[in-house]
Amino acid sequence: MWLQLKALFRREAEPPPPKQAPSLSSCKPNSWPVVYPAEETTRISRGLEEFLVCIQRCPSSTIVDMGGANQANVNYLTNLGHRLCSENLLQALDEICNTPNLSESRKISEFLEETLNYQASSIGGVLLWEGLQYLPATVLEAFVHRLHLLLQRDAPIFMVFHAEDRSHVVPTYAYRILDSHTIQLSPRGLRSRARTFSNRSLETLFQDFQSVKFFLTRDHFREVLIRR
Repeated sequence: MWLQLKALFRREAEPPPPKQAPSLSSCKPNSWPVVYPAEETTRISRGLEEFLVCIQRCPSSTIVDMGGANQANVNYLTNLGHRLCSENLLQALDEICNTPNLSESRKISEFLEETLNYQASSIGGVLLWEGLQYLPATVLEAFVHRLHLLLQRDAPIFMVFHAEDRSHVVPTYAYRILDSHTIQLSPRGLRSRARTFSNRSLETLFQDFQSVKFFLTRDHFREVLIRR
C-alpha cells in the first residue's frame, strides 16, 4: 500500500509535457485578424499589373524592392530586362529607429542612407509593398521626399495597405511576384502600424507627385500606385 502511494505522488509531481506553440492558422482572432490570410496564399493584383506596364515603358531600369531579398522577384524583373535592388525596409526600421542614444535627426539620416542610398533620378520604380504604414511620423515625410528625388519622371511606386482601420496590430507578409497580375503572400508575423492612411492623407503626402491612383479590391487590402 505504501509503495502504491509513493508511486502515485511521484506521478503527480511530474511536470506536465510542454505545450506546443500554436500555428498561424490556430491563432485566436484577437491575435491574428481573421480577415487576413494566416497561411500562404495568392491574390490577383491590378496595381501590380499597372506597375509592370509602367516600368516597361523605360526598359533596363533600376527597380527597388523594399520587401527584402526575394529570388522570385529578382527572377521575374530581371527577365523583363530590369535591374532589381533589394532593400529590407522593416529590418532597417527596427535596427536604426529603435536604437537608443541616437537623436531623431541621426535616426532619419541613417535610415535613409540604409534604404535609399541611390543617385538622384536613377530609380525606375519602387515596390514599397506594405512598408509605408509602419514608418513613424518623424521618418515618413523625409522618406517620401527622398523617393521624389531619386525616382525618374513617370516612375511608379506600388504600395499595399491593410484596409481594416480598427486594427492597430496587423499581419506582415512577404510578397512574391508570380506573374503579371498575381502575388503570393507569405505571412511573417504581426506588427504594430505607426498610422493608417485615408485616400485624402495619401494624396496630401504625395502631393508633389504626378498622380495617386487607388484600386478597388475584393479583400481587405488596398492597393495604390503613385507616379513620379
